[in-house]
Amino acid sequence: MRGRELRGELDAFLAEAEQDLVAFRRDIHMHPELAFAEYRTTQRIAERLTAAGLTPSVLPRGTGLICDVGNGDGPTVALRADIDALPLQDEKDAPYRSTVAGACHACGHDVHTTILLGTSLFLAQQAAAGLLPGRVRLIFQPAEELPGGALEVMAHGGISGVDRIFGLHCDPRVDVGQVGLRSGPITSACDRIVVRVAGPGGHTARPHLTADLVFALAKILTELPAALSRRVDPRSSLSLVWGRVEAGSAANAIPDDGIAEGTVRCLDETAWHAAPDLIKSLLESVASAYGIEATLDYTRGVPPVVNDEVSVEMLAEAAERALGAGAVVPTQQSLGGEDFAWYLESLPGAFARLGTRSPDGVTYDIHQGTFDVDEKAISMGVRMMATTALTALWEVGPLDSITNAMA
Repeated sequence: MRGRELRGELDAFLAEAEQDLVAFRRDIHMHPELAFAEYRTTQRIAERLTAAGLTPSVLPRGTGLICDVGNGDGPTVALRADIDALPLQDEKDAPYRSTVAGACHACGHDVHTTILLGTSLFLAQQAAAGLLPGRVRLIFQPAEELPGGALEVMAHGGISGVDRIFGLHCDPRVDVGQVGLRSGPITSACDRIVVRVAGPGGHTARPHLTADLVFALAKILTELPAALSRRVDPRSSLSLVWGRVEAGSAANAIPDDGIAEGTVRCLDETAWHAAPDLIKSLLESVASAYGIEATLDYTRGVPPVVNDEVSVEMLAEAAERALGAGAVVPTQQSLGGEDFAWYLESLPGAFARLGTRSPDGVTYDIHQGTFDVDEKAISMGVRMMATTALTALWEVGPLDSITNAMA
């Protein structure tokens, strides 16, 4: 039975490689690099792939790389990991804490990178033995946190000829050995808006002779989100949340300008595409009622990640076979952004959430200086991603069918 053989091969591979992969993760963790500055990280990955007989291609900026495993006539499946760190101070008391001031792998990208490296080395062995029925495209992507790294990969042919793509992300709310899956939207679009308001200032004793700009700005802050909730299908989860407001410098003076900044998040692509025009129209309506001028600066971020149902089924089948019965657990939608979404606008695929919490252990939230993982998640991730790649290459559900295909 090929499924059992694959598990045995993964067991043998990880028995030799697991400690080395943990050491690689700790090295990356100690030397975090921010978006489009991942030179050392890229070099370390390229060295390991080259030593395994592969031919990595570094992206033109010098950060991030693409590498193919296998040259069969079958389909091409892509696996993606992000390699950049966050501009945060590492607050952990661990021997592998960051050695770079103000930079930290607080989102698990070092784990994603290590998992894909381990998966790459195992698949290289499979290809050398003639057991890879197609091609696997390895994408070590820079600048997910910016975001923009996915667009860089795509601009240089990173998904050209790819039939399906898979990725994963650490989930500190899920125990090691489990994988969170969901069909349809799993993460949100995330855009940034800046609203600037202007009007004739004056004395607070005579607001009727001015445009009361602070009052009008307050109306914009409250009425725009409220109006959106009534103008858009609530199932789209379109939300506008303000993060910064500034106007005036004295208690008795009505200012002549002000600014508000916030984010727009959405789980539905149709509502996301319509959001800029709708928000602009609502802003103009509120501003005109109070006699002020308002301008909108709307900056697109990433689309929502919308998982393809067939790809999720492949992930689920692979997770059950690689990690055991009960490995797949449901996962909630998130209003966080993830630039894996750009790939899914061009081809089918799915994004999984890999458990990184020690059973009965502490939950370390992402984007915090204290974030860390149970390193057993590395071997679990390698098992899952390698099995997923083979499942997708054969375009079957049960891996037992591989026996017949290889006979």
